[in-house]
Amino acid sequence: MNNPSTVLRTLCWAGSVWLLAVIPAPAQEIILLPAEDRWLTSDFEEVYRLGTLSGPEWEQFGYVDVAFDGAGQLYVLDYHVDSIFVVGPEGEYRRAFGGPGEGPGEFRNVAEFTVMRDGEVVVADFGYPAYQVFAANGESVRRVEWDQRWVVATASGLMPDPQGGAVFVAVGAPLQAFAMVNRGGVLISHTARPIERLDVSGYVVIRDTVAVGWLPEASDPMAIGIERFDTGMRGSRGRTAVARAFPPRMLAGVLPDGSVAFSDSLAYSIKIARMGVGVWRVLKRPLQPIPVTGRVRDAERERRLTAAEGRSEVVGRTTRERIANLEFFDVVSLVRDLKTGWDGEIWVQRHGEEPGDDNGPIDVLTMDGRYLGSYRAGTIEVPDAFGPDGLMAFVETDELGVHTVVVKRMAGR
Repeated sequence: MNNPSTVLRTLCWAGSVWLLAVIPAPAQEIILLPAEDRWLTSDFEEVYRLGTLSGPEWEQFGYVDVAFDGAGQLYVLDYHVDSIFVVGPEGEYRRAFGGPGEGPGEFRNVAEFTVMRDGEVVVADFGYPAYQVFAANGESVRRVEWDQRWVVATASGLMPDPQGGAVFVAVGAPLQAFAMVNRGGVLISHTARPIERLDVSGYVVIRDTVAVGWLPEASDPMAIGIERFDTGMRGSRGRTAVARAFPPRMLAGVLPDGSVAFSDSLAYSIKIARMGVGVWRVLKRPLQPIPVTGRVRDAERERRLTAAEGRSEVVGRTTRERIANLEFFDVVSLVRDLKTGWDGEIWVQRHGEEPGDDNGPIDVLTMDGRYLGSYRAGTIEVPDAFGPDGLMAFVETDELGVHTVVVKRMAGR
């Protein structure tokens, strides 16, 4: 295992108007990781598999999302039936809760969910709009109302606070859901991509900003990284926001101490931030982004046109014009996915051999700044959920769009 080659420290200073004094900000540690890949063996054992059309009714999944609790139980949210199913560490069925309806603990319009380590469940429900909180036994505890100002609700992935009582969200992260919410408010204006901690311990959400990610000029966090908006859309600031191909994605994961690891740039730069401190550590690999040449532009336009043709028998004129007029960043963004493991590992997926390929090698880093190695492209995917004792859950989709959940364990755990 290689040690970081260089550690640079910078000290920032901020002036206090009231105290007329200069106050030092926390040091920001920059750790340079090795440039050369060290390949890992994808040694995982399958523990159990869920999802079948011939099995019990609860296991006939539609579209699902998954999360673990600290006891190794897996929670499966099936959006097709708006219900959450809980299975034990060996895949044995334990209970279900939720379901569509207007009563306590029932859902109007589920957008996403997450699970705390103690088994408490938080569900974003556009229908109220609020976060619904459930106890570990599935009983409804409370609804936590959203800020009255929000008229457009977006779901970009809830991340549980390991200490409980709160979730994290990253504004501008890849959207899972989008809805108009009639609350009589105004549309929030974003000039950056913040990571926020949402306190859900009461009956109204309390928001705090943990860190602020980079938002490229003339971009809008509602549009960046969404292919159907890649020539521009009416942004939250009331103007047309231009998005471009190969954008720097806003990707984030929560670490065991409550810090957040995130990527917001075109380069390989993983930032670690915590509440009240901001970014205090940056992990970098000296990998050079691919320049966007004419060949790269032509290949990406062709890829998108082929993808559009695969989704529809007839590709409309507007879609063709949007692809033909697609704009680009000067280089191809390196980082395409980021997730954090139960013990503080940071999984970082790079692009593949082609710029438009999101399924490249996966690097495994630690929150203290070590590079453990990389999995070759195609040998393993980034898990949809991490659990204790090396558990990982992967959601697989068959040719009919039916979801299956496969739970594996890292060998030796």
